[in-house]
Amino acid sequence: MSYSRRGFLTAVGTTGGAGALFATMGALGLAPTAEAAARTAFVPPQPSDFTLTGRAAKKVVVLGAGVAGLATAYELGKAGYECVILEALDRVGGRNWTIRGGDRLTELDGSTQTARFSDDVYFNAGPGRLAQWMVTVDYARELGVPLEVFTNANANAYIYNAGAGMAAPVRWRTAKADVFGYVSELLSTATDSGALDGRLTATDKERLITFLRGFGSIGNKTQGFAYQGGGRRGYSLDPGAGEQPGVTLGPVPSMSEVFASGVGQRFSFELGYDQAMLMFQPVGGMDAIPRALAAALGKHKIRLRSKVTRITDLPDGVEVEYQDANGRTRRLTADLCVATMPPHILARTPHNLGPDVQAALATPTVSSAGKIGLEYRRRWWETDEDIYGGITNTDLDLSAIWYPSYGYGGRRGLVVGYYNTGAQADAYAALPHRERERRAIEQGMKIHGAKYRDELVSSVSVAWKLQPHIEGAWVGWPSRTGAYQLLNRPAGHVHFAGDWLSYMIAWQAGALESARKAVTDLHQRVLAS
Repeated sequence: MSYSRRGFLTAVGTTGGAGALFATMGALGLAPTAEAAARTAFVPPQPSDFTLTGRAAKKVVVLGAGVAGLATAYELGKAGYECVILEALDRVGGRNWTIRGGDRLTELDGSTQTARFSDDVYFNAGPGRLAQWMVTVDYARELGVPLEVFTNANANAYIYNAGAGMAAPVRWRTAKADVFGYVSELLSTATDSGALDGRLTATDKERLITFLRGFGSIGNKTQGFAYQGGGRRGYSLDPGAGEQPGVTLGPVPSMSEVFASGVGQRFSFELGYDQAMLMFQPVGGMDAIPRALAAALGKHKIRLRSKVTRITDLPDGVEVEYQDANGRTRRLTADLCVATMPPHILARTPHNLGPDVQAALATPTVSSAGKIGLEYRRRWWETDEDIYGGITNTDLDLSAIWYPSYGYGGRRGLVVGYYNTGAQADAYAALPHRERERRAIEQGMKIHGAKYRDELVSSVSVAWKLQPHIEGAWVGWPSRTGAYQLLNRPAGHVHFAGDWLSYMIAWQAGALESARKAVTDLHQRVLAS
């Protein structure tokens, strides 16, 4: 009797289970070893996984239609799992929320706003950018979501540290030129005077000074390595034709003034691994990603306005009680559950998963964040100030101003007038919307002048701590041991997933990576059962 390789593997899987199947495949060189498997890329479940083992896909209830929940159901669906998603909100995406004209916002205190944006204007109230190395970009490609560049760093945007005594904002290019110039001057002088002889050879010193002269645009040794400004700082009159060489900015502030301004502290922002250019955004709004996931799943698998009220682990599965869109109590049973709701919301949801799980869910601390979208009747940041995308960073309570990375040269546009966190976000959250707008405008006028107020058409603000069924921007863990590790394992038939169970908290990529982990764990569990 002879077997084909497929027939042989099917027989092994049927009789010996998934463990025997994987071990045999490893011996034949068809699967990675256990050690190597931890380093391999995610492989979504496939129908063939069941045909090889003689097992069948299970029914899974997913709690939450945020990015993690949608991705969980999407990946499990590839293998034929029967998935149902319960979502308390009336939309998919969770914190991935793009607000457009006509959308209505209601906060926990009952206050409401209605967006009155123009047809071509949108406001990403949650995530607004994607790093090119993140798995989110891979999902955009797979789902056919077109991307465009998000300008995270722009030399023409501003830095403004009012607390350091800055009388006016400074362009990023100017701040960099001055900080890099003076640091290069100091280091070159110290190197040439022998202060670093214990660390550098003569050749090292020569090479370092050569680098610093280019890096900081400083003079040579005869000139005392002096930084004197130049075209890197920018121009008050740009170079042109004929007899117009341009007029460089001046006068150059002193070294003491530059260091006192604290502008150099801002540069670390764009050096972060998750903030460095090139960055991207979906064309038309960040919610294109959850909407594409939902479309791939099928709307019939997603039950909106379905608030989970109890989770019960059973000997052979799980039962989830929820209130449907009409306020009626319903129950749903499944073989397995993946809970992707925020941990502090899960902690308030009755369950029988045990005191250790309850304590773990209550462990992370909830962080605040807020944003305001300001629509203007004309794109003055482009026409008046030559700013096309990018972010102005400040020490004001608005923290940062974002300029749109789409619609260049158009008629209207939307500026994110503040994106703040922590105590600053809490201070704005405590205000009604019109007061948030007034405060943001007053602060922004210190940078952009009266047009920041006079050109305004409409606005919408979001305080994430006040958003129903979310109640926070993200969470933080005191450590990645104990509670964090516990929730990265299933509790009975309930698995957990979300950015809060990753090392990329507050990023969609964290939610996606966690979803993939939950899918892998659940699928291996089913194959081994």
